[in-house]
Amino acid sequence: MTEETTKLTMNPKIVEFQAGLRAKYAEANKTAKKGQIDFVGSSLMEIFPIEKMQQEQDLGLDKAIYNRGVRATTTADLLAHMDTLIFDLAPSKIFINIGSNDIGFKVPEVTFLANYAEIMRQIKAKLPETKVYVMAYYPTNQVDFGQDADDIKLNQRRGNDRMAEYNAKVEQLAADNGLTFINVNAGLTDDNGNLRKELTVDGAHMLPAGFEIVLANLQPYLA
Repeated sequence: MTEETTKLTMNPKIVEFQAGLRAKYAEANKTAKKGQIDFVGSSLMEIFPIEKMQQEQDLGLDKAIYNRGVRATTTADLLAHMDTLIFDLAPSKIFINIGSNDIGFKVPEVTFLANYAEIMRQIKAKLPETKVYVMAYYPTNQVDFGQDADDIKLNQRRGNDRMAEYNAKVEQLAADNGLTFINVNAGLTDDNGNLRKELTVDGAHMLPAGFEIVLANLQPYLA
């Protein structure tokens, strides 16, 4: 792993925040119902207000949704905390969107894909009856949103051509492991295939309006 990659993945403030959030999740898991729905991933999952949406909207579900997203999480981070983020909940369904930070942080492809494959293998081994939905990466937009230089570089590494390339590789991993790959991005892009500017704050992270579109696309899989 390069020095730059190590610096990006080991930012002390981010590491401290992640530890605190995982501790919060671990405490919540003690009273959470088993057999529900788990949303797991990085910042794009953490900021997905899916629990609030379920509280405020009639999604027609008989199961609760738990969001276990953690910002700046990589596939290695998820592997290190599978119990807190997945197994302690023993969910009946898992929606997983992980790896965009591996791409942005320049984690070697062989490492990233091997980690993702191991995540899938462990889920299959420990939760054989659980339905797992491996989500396609969301589109991005490279317009200058006033981010700092590091965020611009991070976003540039996650351009739509590159994300499409990794979507194909992750889709193959899912198929190899007998899991379901889904693309719920319809309606998020403009005529050029970029994330619509009005749906994002920085070209990568979406506003609630973007997640409303994603939720509508997710409905057939949630039911």
